[in-house]
Amino acid sequence: MAQPLMPHATASWLVDNTSLSFEQIAEFCGLHILEIQAIADDTAATKLTGRDPVRAHELTMEEIEKGQANPDYALKMLKGPEQIRRTKGPRYTPVSKRQDKPDGIAWILRHHPEISDGAIGKLIGTTRTTIAAIRDRSHWNIANITPKDPVTLGLTSQRELDALVAKAAKAAGIEAPADTRLEGDREALIEQLRAERTAAAHAAEAGEDGEAPAGPIEHTAETLFRS
Repeated sequence: MAQPLMPHATASWLVDNTSLSFEQIAEFCGLHILEIQAIADDTAATKLTGRDPVRAHELTMEEIEKGQANPDYALKMLKGPEQIRRTKGPRYTPVSKRQDKPDGIAWILRHHPEISDGAIGKLIGTTRTTIAAIRDRSHWNIANITPKDPVTLGLTSQRELDALVAKAAKAAGIEAPADTRLEGDREALIEQLRAERTAAAHAAEAGEDGEAPAGPIEHTAETLFRS
């Protein structure tokens, strides 16, 4: 069953302004009867400001009167006004990051010209006019715009950007560029893990032969989680 938008505040109002039973109020508000008891006894953590469900178009006086006349009557909630839903449009960007949008747009235009202006607008949350101005360098602040990765700026996620790049590349009939930024680091990490594993194996062999290890054993993911 639908519940009021602010159940505790609504319960507080019903306790103070009606003779409905605690069971009726608890059922209507979706609360436990002990919570209603606490509100009635002013033993709740904070004193709640009541919220009138009649003015909020969640309950009618006729329903309240029916409930007061019959303790077994279950109050029926009115269908409230439709909640305002966010319509489709540009992505919302926090005010603190909006000044970074031109830098992110410039980066995409430089590194991924295959992405359409409409796709950039949805990804960054901007307009075609702004994108065009940055592309033809007629933007009012073009002198201060520096291309920066929109992911590092916090304007989008790496997954969303990669998906957009792959989709645009497929539509353009070109091969999507591979992300090689971490390849060097990955190879270095693999070599380091191999060296540590070899050192740990030598130390274990030395221990079995009764020799003291030459140095502390480096713990790796393999040695820590080996079953």
